[in-house]
Amino acid sequence: MAHSTTPAFGQDTLDAVSGERSLGFPGTFALWLGANVVVTTILTGMLLVPSLNFLHAMTLVLLGSAIGIVPLVLIGAMGQRTGLTTMVLSRGTFGRVGAGFPAIVNLLALIAWSWIQALLAGMSLDYAVESLTGYSNVALFTVLCEGLVVLIALRGHLGIETAEKLAAVLMLVLSVVVVFALASNYDLSSVTELAASGGLGSGVAFDIVVATAFSWIPLAADYNRHCKSLRAAVIGTWSGYVVATLVAMGLGASVSALSVAIGFPQTYDPTQLLSGFGFGLPAALVIFFSVLTTNVMCVYSATLSYMSVRPRTPFWKPALVIGIVSVLGSLIPGILDQFQTFLLIIGSVFIPAFSLMIVDYYLLGRERYSAARLLGDAGALPAINPLAFVCYLAGAALAYYWNWVSPLDFGASLPVFLLTGAFYYVASLGLRRRGYATP
Repeated sequence: MAHSTTPAFGQDTLDAVSGERSLGFPGTFALWLGANVVVTTILTGMLLVPSLNFLHAMTLVLLGSAIGIVPLVLIGAMGQRTGLTTMVLSRGTFGRVGAGFPAIVNLLALIAWSWIQALLAGMSLDYAVESLTGYSNVALFTVLCEGLVVLIALRGHLGIETAEKLAAVLMLVLSVVVVFALASNYDLSSVTELAASGGLGSGVAFDIVVATAFSWIPLAADYNRHCKSLRAAVIGTWSGYVVATLVAMGLGASVSALSVAIGFPQTYDPTQLLSGFGFGLPAALVIFFSVLTTNVMCVYSATLSYMSVRPRTPFWKPALVIGIVSVLGSLIPGILDQFQTFLLIIGSVFIPAFSLMIVDYYLLGRERYSAARLLGDAGALPAINPLAFVCYLAGAALAYYWNWVSPLDFGASLPVFLLTGAFYYVASLGLRRRGYATP
């Protein structure tokens, strides 16, 4: 069934995208740049320094983002080729009913992301308004921000693509402003000269960067199914994400290092460091907009995840409910303090699932991933793929063990991803040789 590139307000569907598509290379690059040059990524950079020195941290950021984005690119390419959303594609691996499990987990994870994003947007807008008027009310501004998020999400993928292009430009401008402001007022050599204080090993730091990339995987096909070409989907996504990560985590690491060097209290918001010499307000406004657009992506994909379980539900209903839930969750005390732990949990949950999908599609049978089969008659698709769930549970157990029971010096994300996929591939071939049908 064709999916129009100009959906009615609040009417995006799960139907396969066909015909004219909206994202070329520039649009795809801007989409993933705008998505990831955001305060949460800046926060991740702030986690790395001063535990590591600046140059060491940025080397890990480059390697971790360049490698960690590969699974996202592969899932996005699946979406471009089939025109289907991520959670509809998961039916090919987990089965018609079994795919409800990753969809529900993804829904909950994206709602948690939205909690964090909603609060950060409310904080940024509150800072801007307080600077202008003296009035402060974070809870009120969080509600207003999330209302705007829902309105943009209801416009569908076209509204999001437009917002992300603007966010990409604004955040690059902000980066220039921050560097100019810091260079004009501080000795930037102190950033690279600051000695590592320890506490966060290289392996864990690398794993956090990889987990940040992996956290975006569930959204990949939701947006890249609108790419005009496979080249745009692959190169645009990889380059946009890596550039965004270097810019955002580089800003976070710089602000964190400089804060320590000059004795300034570390903060979640770099606008605090810039406010003393006139850049706090514009920085707050741009950061607000970037968080807003990223939150739109979370709400939009969470809605599609819900619809993959309840396909007859109109798009606008879950989008509205998810927006309300996001506001309530953002008011949970201390939610930002759990940000690093949340990243690792996301990695534990999603790394095994998407390792299975990538292996199943690229190595075992992409012909099974057609729109007719995944969206059509229920009889064309088995209810559940037991082997996929066995391998998923094994991968999730490894992730838990290597993250919390006996942490690996080099992190758990990549080993879990590779081992889960290898186990599934070998077991699938073994079953085929014994005459068992594939899902």
